[in-house]
Amino acid sequence: MLLKDKEGLARLGDFVKVAVDIERGAVAAGCELHIDCAEELIKDGSESKNIWGANVYPQESKIDYVSLLNIRPHAGNRSMEIQLPEVKAKVEEILRKFL
Repeated sequence: MLLKDKEGLARLGDFVKVAVDIERGAVAAGCELHIDCAEELIKDGSESKNIWGANVYPQESKIDYVSLLNIRPHAGNRSMEIQLPEVKAKVEEILRKFL
């Protein structure tokens, strides 16, 4: 589901997988797998190079930056966790709008 407002994320539960387009500021959430959320964003016009994955705990306003989507050696991110400070900051900035 593409998020449009804060209520959308809270309705999805205590633990929500998300994909974030850091260029467009778009978020897809609530999919079984991060890749499913990424595919929703791609269908909506996002480019895969701009999509990063995370998990959100809406009740706690907590974000963890771990997803298979984030393994991108060519971009300097060799881990499931977002290691690039500028990308991590952008993902957080976008997601905080929905918490």
